[in-house]
Amino acid sequence: MWRNATQAVAGIGPANARVMLVGEQPGDHEDREGTPFVGPSGKLLDEAIAKAGLSRDTLYLTNAVKHFKWETRGPNDERLHSPPAQREREAYRYWLDGELGHIAPKVVVALGATALKALTGHRTALSEYLGKTIEHKGRIVVPTHHPSYLLRVTDEKIRAEVFGTLVKALVLRNRSWTARRPSARR
Repeated sequence: MWRNATQAVAGIGPANARVMLVGEQPGDHEDREGTPFVGPSGKLLDEAIAKAGLSRDTLYLTNAVKHFKWETRGPNDERLHSPPAQREREAYRYWLDGELGHIAPKVVVALGATALKALTGHRTALSEYLGKTIEHKGRIVVPTHHPSYLLRVTDEKIRAEVFGTLVKALVLRNRSWTARRPSARR
């Protein structure tokens, strides 16, 4: 995956963050700037973070995969996202495990199915986990949609519902670690 990428995109945030948000992989903007969640989906994530009453400065933001996997398409040869394969997620597992160990968040918000699979190994549909929390390796994992999904939804009603689900997950993560210990099962 690194061959076509401009650079690896490491996570950012405070070393003592109680909450970590994990996405799939960097996008075009992230690849060029070297910072996670700075493109269009990052702007949507910022809106959801604000709506949930949180501050981006208190969160650790990273991706399961650290390089932008893309292919050129369209009349302008745009660099368009190509989802990472299982072997690619597994190749970056060491890096993600290092971030989890170093930051030691109480709650991890899995932004999308790829992040959920990378964090837990669960192979079922993301929709089965929406609105729930998962206790995994002493942490609470809160699955939700990746903000990039909102960029592909054209129906305004569905888009509002998906955005609401993302905000609820960020609010749920707060209730999850303040209301009970991370080792509790749900």
